[in-house]
Amino acid sequence: MTDIIRLLPDNVANQIAAGEVVQRPSSAVKELLENAIDAGATYIKLIIKDAGKALIQVIDNGCGMSETDARLSFERHATSKIKEASDLFNIRTMGFRGEALASVAAIAQVEMKTKRIGDETGTMVVVEGSEVKLQEACQCPEGTSISIKNLFFNVPARRNFLKSNNVELSHILDEFHRVALAFPDISFEMHHNNNEVFHLPPTPLKQRVINIFGNNYNQRLLPVLLESGICNITGFIGKPEAAKKTKGDQFFFVNKRYIRHPYLNHAVSTAFAELLTEKAYPAYFIFIEIDPKEIDINIHPTKTEIKFQDDKSMYAIMKSATTQSLGKFSITPSIDFTIETSFDVPPLRKGETVKQPTIKLNPDYNPFDKLKKETLEAPLTVQNKNNRENWEKLYSRHADNQLELPQMTPKEQPVQQIIPSNMDSEALQMSEKQYFQLHSTFIITSVRSGVMLIHQQLAHERILFEHFSEILEKRVSCPRQKQLFPQVIEFSPADAELMKEIAEDVKILGFEIDDFGLGSFVVNSVPADDPDVNVKQIIEGLLENFKLSRSVVGQDKNTMIAKTMARTMSLKRGKPLQQEEMRSLVDQLFACKLPHTSIEGKPTISIISLEELERKFK
Repeated sequence: MTDIIRLLPDNVANQIAAGEVVQRPSSAVKELLENAIDAGATYIKLIIKDAGKALIQVIDNGCGMSETDARLSFERHATSKIKEASDLFNIRTMGFRGEALASVAAIAQVEMKTKRIGDETGTMVVVEGSEVKLQEACQCPEGTSISIKNLFFNVPARRNFLKSNNVELSHILDEFHRVALAFPDISFEMHHNNNEVFHLPPTPLKQRVINIFGNNYNQRLLPVLLESGICNITGFIGKPEAAKKTKGDQFFFVNKRYIRHPYLNHAVSTAFAELLTEKAYPAYFIFIEIDPKEIDINIHPTKTEIKFQDDKSMYAIMKSATTQSLGKFSITPSIDFTIETSFDVPPLRKGETVKQPTIKLNPDYNPFDKLKKETLEAPLTVQNKNNRENWEKLYSRHADNQLELPQMTPKEQPVQQIIPSNMDSEALQMSEKQYFQLHSTFIITSVRSGVMLIHQQLAHERILFEHFSEILEKRVSCPRQKQLFPQVIEFSPADAELMKEIAEDVKILGFEIDDFGLGSFVVNSVPADDPDVNVKQIIEGLLENFKLSRSVVGQDKNTMIAKTMARTMSLKRGKPLQQEEMRSLVDQLFACKLPHTSIEGKPTISIISLEELERKFK
């Protein structure tokens, strides 16, 4: 019988290794950025085309490589970081396995130009599918430039599994954020399709967070500082009111290496436990400095998971640091000295002078005299006459002697009232009933079998979801009202890409939002039936809910957009409703296709039977 075990060819072994190290374009970005940092670079530039599918290029001003090192860097397990096994427990660099370039070169076309400081010429190496095509001397700046073209060109099955450009770019931005946050003293640039996405000069950590995630974080960060015999913890946590519905802005760094650690995340969440609403996640940017001998970073191919020798102590320290920061800083106002002290005042026109404001007072003014006079002199119109003659009818008493106050017509209806002609008899009966609100959350009314409770937020979400779904399906735009003063909203680059993705669909639903460049968007129009919405709050909530919907597998885009808008625009808990508003909400709920179920599959209606009520008094 012949032997059946054989050694794999190098190119096949490299492709298998690439499956662990390079899962998508963002994986290659991570490896190249970390190599640039390990080379001692103070300036790193990332250039992306077609979300990394066509080109990933990283340029740095690091130490560069010699001709021999440049060639060896593409071999498997070629590294300058470790010499023996014991070195694995004393690593402070980002990369150490020696698999990054070899794995990337196995599934892409790679060109590297590198030059050491002080050398007259540099070296250029071209590799395609693990095969070295060219190596020669070249003229190039000091440092290294690596270009990865046509990722997965020789593994078409892997390329077919890549997502849309927006999704892949989002993953690249995540990796860029992690590296840029870990090294705020390094200057970073990022360009995508010839557009500058980031220009980050060296700054303190807080300013780096603001430069990446937007000025909204300027007043939302609380410093964290704790020193112990096991580790030192520094960084920032977000204030409780800045918590989001997604876990996007949560970062742990151990010795400047980004990690995921559910156990430590639970420690931070526990410290916030009584300060956050349900399903809200705090932001944090926490750095842990610890002796490398106390951790094992060699448990995951991408090095994003580590093992602490003493997990329980780390949990206690992390919770203590977070709790201390919340208790010390969250209720104390602070002065932000990084804010620009000048005022944005437009220059005066030629010949124009500054006028001192004056206040005119009428010492004889008495508002009560005016009110009395207007009341006595008011013309006795038919409406006034009826109100005066029949004022007793404005108030009525039920059999239970409870005084019923008159219900005024609300200025604004929460939703447009639509009662179809084919409404069933149950729904028609409901429209004639009297409604009461409990804790500004539930609508209560009597039914033949007992008492019916309606959750106002879940019910309104169902109404809006079916309404928006129909609009998106028919692609018929909602009426819009132009903003007299269009608002400009700034987003982080990742959120800006999401905004571009949903802008056309949101426009159909009434929000006309135009890209203003550099992460800024202008809101020119809002839905005509609700022109007084808080635009900034609505749009920011829209993005958070959209990110939440994207995590659900199998939902099409229209469903995600409709759910996002429904969650964002719906009535919330704690919103008082008047009689006509409750009646309108119930009418529209029973006109829905699925009135008894919320968009998340929860019940919108609950009926407590008379038998259940009777049992309460036995």
